[in-house]
Amino acid sequence: MAKEFTTADFDEVVLQSKVPVLVDFWAEWCGPCRMITPIINELHDEFKNKAVVGKVNVDSESDISARYGITSIPTLLFFKDGEIVDKHVGAASKGQLEDKLNSLI
Repeated sequence: MAKEFTTADFDEVVLQSKVPVLVDFWAEWCGPCRMITPIINELHDEFKNKAVVGKVNVDSESDISARYGITSIPTLLFFKDGEIVDKHVGAASKGQLEDKLNSLI
């Protein structure tokens, strides 16, 4: 299961990561978010040691959402060396997300 990032660990786990990071901004009430949750969980397992894959609940972690200007969910941000290098808004296929992650590794 994908890690839930919080305000307490976001900077350390995401911004200081030595490997690329995919962050899924989501909420319980969001239908498209629930549709891609299994994909996010699969990517978390498949990219172990190559990338970090996790989630930010926009309702409980609104500080992080505000920092990155998240206004639509799901929003997927791809980080490398602490910087956003790619962004996808809306549901995405597993293949699309795999391709983006592989391009950052």
